[in-house]
Amino acid sequence: MSDFPADLRYTKEHEWARKEGDLLVVGITAHAVEQLGDITMVTLPDVGTALTAGEAFGDVDSVKAVSELYAPMDGEVVEINEALEDAPESVNETPYEGGWMLKIKPADPGAFETLMDAEAYGKFVADS
Repeated sequence: MSDFPADLRYTKEHEWARKEGDLLVVGITAHAVEQLGDITMVTLPDVGTALTAGEAFGDVDSVKAVSELYAPMDGEVVEINEALEDAPESVNETPYEGGWMLKIKPADPGAFETLMDAEAYGKFVADS
């Protein structure tokens, strides 16, 4: 599937990660947004929070459900997208750009390579 940006890596929980220097920018995929419907609120952790791969770090409220957000890898939150507090619909509009959720400093930068690439994620979504 070419719907998923090739420069990102993906998780089975539908989060994406993009390298930005020595940090990772994290958000949810367009597929997740499509499943959730209109997003009405995003709850994110505080800067300085330690994340553990696969564990919840916040949640997204939508017209359909409340869904947890999961850390793609171990690391520390260094920035959150504060704009989502007033404009959670940014996640619906541009999930890979303005709808990013947080930036983390990964404990092991090499762990990025263990996440699914766009092709593998596209297959995962198609098979789900």
